[in-house]
Amino acid sequence: MRVAGRVLLGLALLVAGVGHFVNTEEFYGQVPEWLTRWAWLDAELVVLGSGVVEIVLGAALVVGRHQVVVGWVVAAFFVAVFPGNVSQYVTGSDAFGLETDRSRLVRLFFQPLLVIWALWCTGAWAAWRSRTQQRGR
Repeated sequence: MRVAGRVLLGLALLVAGVGHFVNTEEFYGQVPEWLTRWAWLDAELVVLGSGVVEIVLGAALVVGRHQVVVGWVVAAFFVAVFPGNVSQYVTGSDAFGLETDRSRLVRLFFQPLLVIWALWCTGAWAAWRSRTQQRGR
């Protein structure tokens, strides 16, 4: 189950990452305005850069080496992009098929599930729990 979950998550990230290059305009709605204004980052750079990161992380999940580390990095990535999802909801930006407040809100609740999925399917959570239990003895 975990291997299938890891490969499925990896393929989803690969598809999403390629989407950043194919439908770049669609992803602009997920780039928080404060990021481009206060961090002086170009929205296109953020979209394309995050696409590269998704491709690399997706490939790493599919390959399956260093699973625990990859799991933590993928989980951290999902946490890092969460402010973009919040921004999309708050500003009401239509992008990536999310064209209603309800669909944007549902996505906010889906993001923690992606974090959990990444930690579960790579064994990262189990490895952390095992280390924590060993230290407690």
